[in-house]
Amino acid sequence: MSTILVLAEHTDSTPASNVAELLAAASQLGEPSAVVVTSSDAAALASALGSLGAATVQVATVPDGGALVTPLVAALAAAVAAGDVAAVLVGTSLDSREAAARLAVRVGGAYLSDAVGVGSSGDGITVTQQAFGGAFTVTSGAGRGIPIISMRPHSVEGSAPAGAGTVSALDISGDTAPTSRVTARHEKTEASTRPDLQAAEVVVSGGRGLGSQEKFVLVEELADAFGAAVGASRAAVDAGYVPQSYQVGQTGVTVSPNLYIAVGISGAIQHKAGMQTAKTIVAINKDGDAPIFDVADFGIVGDLFTVVPQLIEAVKARKG
Repeated sequence: MSTILVLAEHTDSTPASNVAELLAAASQLGEPSAVVVTSSDAAALASALGSLGAATVQVATVPDGGALVTPLVAALAAAVAAGDVAAVLVGTSLDSREAAARLAVRVGGAYLSDAVGVGSSGDGITVTQQAFGGAFTVTSGAGRGIPIISMRPHSVEGSAPAGAGTVSALDISGDTAPTSRVTARHEKTEASTRPDLQAAEVVVSGGRGLGSQEKFVLVEELADAFGAAVGASRAAVDAGYVPQSYQVGQTGVTVSPNLYIAVGISGAIQHKAGMQTAKTIVAINKDGDAPIFDVADFGIVGDLFTVVPQLIEAVKARKG
């Protein structure tokens, strides 16, 4: 059985939220093998990855945690060189996508980005992607080399059976590629308690229909009632209601939550491209002909300033 490498990002020996899904996807294609870069003992992390489905855990130890993407590339390249690797799966964080693109150049592979599904055929491993702003769903494969695939969150159902999590070492000490290094950190004084937008299971987004930065707080209150992340359309970002980091769409963040609530968003194709793979979409808009209703599972035609406060109260009452 061919090996499927998974880049396992982590924080303090805790795998990132997308790692379980990546291992589940890997188990559909071959034997999952997690690749880890760490500056500390990896025993606890390896145990966690084994329980998530990693048959093996390949660990590259670096002197400290200050180096950025280059050690990830070096570790993946060493893992590719070490065995019969059929594909590499990574998440959609900035580091993962950069590492994947660099790896493709280094090993002569094919980088397939933003996949929403994986499979196999007689011609090898295939991925499902959305094209032309989500207007089409296409199946793609690698024209040459191994496929290196970044996968959109919440795109794979189920989980992988627990694996042995057998640890092996990767030697990247000879890698001489130039790297960047973190020399200082300046933390925000007020850290958000909301989920990360890209990985959240529930997202509430607001658009131009909110009318002002002050009124956008209604979206935040609804998100907090659900325990959700907050997003926005490009129009809301351009109007200065929220920072650009909130933007969902073709030129922002792509999300695939279990529930997406669009408040006052008309539904331009650029926005729909970034959220229409959500499992359930609810749209609230006073214009019954708004394009957002074309992709919505449930739609409420009405004044959001009347509907949203009622929805907030209903959610709070349901939660008790």
